[in-house]
Amino acid sequence: MADIKDPENTIIMTLSGGDVTIALLPDVAPQHVARMKELARAGKYDNVAFHRVIDGFMAQTGDVANGNMEENFDIGRAGTGGSDLPDVPAEFSKVPHARGSLGAARSQNPNSANSQFFINFKDNDFLNGQYTVYGQVISGMEHVDAIVKGEPPMYPDRMISVKVAADV
Repeated sequence: MADIKDPENTIIMTLSGGDVTIALLPDVAPQHVARMKELARAGKYDNVAFHRVIDGFMAQTGDVANGNMEENFDIGRAGTGGSDLPDVPAEFSKVPHARGSLGAARSQNPNSANSQFFINFKDNDFLNGQYTVYGQVISGMEHVDAIVKGEPPMYPDRMISVKVAADV
């Protein structure tokens, strides 16, 4: 288990293989951090599929509108939606897209991030300055590495639960 220094800004994501602990970066991307915590506390990320998982690149999830595998799930639609909350503006920084970093997924519009995010399997420096980084896996990266690959995966993995550590 990770050494959690700031429970209010730490996410515990339960996957089939075990827990992934993510330290959020409120000083770097406060609006993205606030959105993730709001959706986690509302249970919106629970049972949401990893709908785009590219080996050697990243695992994308967080479509709370179309990705919940317990509510009318259609893998063909997963990845096309967000939450019912407004989009979050870009919060670009010098924090690199390193292995285990959490990045905000978005459309071509830099200010279109909403609920979707990705976890980098390796250092992806070509994303630096183009996508908001707002967290870093501090333990459990082996469980992220084990997520079923595919665009989309035939039998996708899911986030079983996503909680703010302060609430656990």
